[in-house]
Amino acid sequence: MRKVMLSVAPVSASATQNDPRAIAADVVACWRAGAAMVHLHCRDAYGRLTDDVSLLAETVGLIRAQCPIIIQVSTGGVSNLTIEQRCRPCAPAWVECNSLNVGSVNLGDAVYRNPMMDVRYCVQQILANGKVPEIEVFEIGMIHTARVLARQFAFAHPLLFALVVGHPGAMPATEAALDLMIRGLYTFYPEEANTLWGITEANRTDWRLIDAALDSGASTVRIGFEDSDSLGGRERAPHNAALVAALAERVKAKGLLCATPDEARQMIGCRRGV
Repeated sequence: MRKVMLSVAPVSASATQNDPRAIAADVVACWRAGAAMVHLHCRDAYGRLTDDVSLLAETVGLIRAQCPIIIQVSTGGVSNLTIEQRCRPCAPAWVECNSLNVGSVNLGDAVYRNPMMDVRYCVQQILANGKVPEIEVFEIGMIHTARVLARQFAFAHPLLFALVVGHPGAMPATEAALDLMIRGLYTFYPEEANTLWGITEANRTDWRLIDAALDSGASTVRIGFEDSDSLGGRERAPHNAALVAALAERVKAKGLLCATPDEARQMIGCRRGV
């Protein structure tokens, strides 16, 4: 029976407070609800992106003391940080996975800048520190860029892709767009055993596209307040665990299983952090 890794991105990009204890409690509740991986950004006490990992380390320490969820830390986010600063979270031994952004894209009124020089540096840092990259692609051309990078760098397999939809200015959250991304993935990576893919839907208002992704073979689904707090229609989740629980029910209703953190580590070739 196919297993799906549920990932939670618990902190809204608009958050103005960063409370390690509150975040940790939320993440532990998400793990209990079925999440196998947590996606975090390195933020200061006011929620701003930073290269100071001290609050992030405190948060992860509190999480790790209570549950075995996979720790993924972003190397992205719209900010004025240099690529060297953005890649500081690749080094800590408690980080297991890093997001890898492979191109620039409009995100609403902002420009998410990832020039190729920066992308190659980020790849080097992730691989040199023994982390698993999750390749975030916002347009189909980025899948081809990842293919080019895979010829230049010694990526481990399977490669893990997040197909990101729903941001204004990037790939829209439609079934046609998702299908195009999936077909593009298998065009550039015809050896299906060498790739895993999942969906991240920004500004989600229903479950339609997540259902379509699961029906099309998604191995991962990301959910959480960073992307949307919607439980469908006008209903808003009171906390991230409610989103994870609702997603877990949909996964099980399709005859699939939610992967445990250790099962997810085996799926993506990740070794547990310390």
